[in-house]
Amino acid sequence: MSSPAPPAVEILSADKTYSNGTRALEPVSLKIQPGEFVTLLGPSGCGKSTLLKMVAGLLTPTDGRILLWNKPVDQVEANGHRVAFVFQEATLMPWSRVRPNVRLPLDLRGDTSDDGNRRVDESLALVGLDKFANAYPRELSGGMQMRVSIARALVTQPDLLLMDEPFGALDEITRNKLDSDLLELWAQKKLTVVFVTHSIYEAVYLSTRVVVMAARPGRVIEEVAIDEPYPRDNDFRVSPQFSMYAKRLQDSLLRAAAMGAPSNEVA
Repeated sequence: MSSPAPPAVEILSADKTYSNGTRALEPVSLKIQPGEFVTLLGPSGCGKSTLLKMVAGLLTPTDGRILLWNKPVDQVEANGHRVAFVFQEATLMPWSRVRPNVRLPLDLRGDTSDDGNRRVDESLALVGLDKFANAYPRELSGGMQMRVSIARALVTQPDLLLMDEPFGALDEITRNKLDSDLLELWAQKKLTVVFVTHSIYEAVYLSTRVVVMAARPGRVIEEVAIDEPYPRDNDFRVSPQFSMYAKRLQDSLLRAAAMGAPSNEVA
């Protein structure tokens, strides 16, 4: 018998205290299995983005460890896996057209291969922007710009996609559409996704599991499995099951808010 696959993400008592003395996170322990869609939900200041950036290797834990497929974060690519990060802002190069914006991670690696060009085309097609490859970011709507950012993440063919509240600044209709598109990508590419949001409704719609955090310092107070089948559609958003999960997460967030009001913000 083959041994079970290791967790895609394993957070082992990882905490974070910044140099100014702000303790952003108490020790957090969490396992995320390959193929899960896990959402970090909580009030501002609970350390959601801090935890996500530690998983990405953009921040180093003050104590504890983070492993990706049983390896330290800085060894993940040598282990045959790739991680991509989508920020809150699209962070596109305004002077460049869509295609070079999507190509950027490949250019930084010195990849000028025909296969790299094919992956750019594939990524643009996956997010429905293949006809906008020669547009400038200023010519695109906010939702389209975020699609470019997602295409840029997908071009590296990641196994783990980390997303820091990418749709929070968009209108509800656009946000709902991108949530549905994201679930299609997750299923099609067999990704593991860790997603940060403030929205209860987004968390219920997207997730296999929601991790609720409280501040200050940030810590996990509850994990809620969203035990509903995929694909999910707009009917799910108005179903009794959806309302049940939303009520449970609302109650959990109210408890999280009562646990402490942060004196300054750490996302």
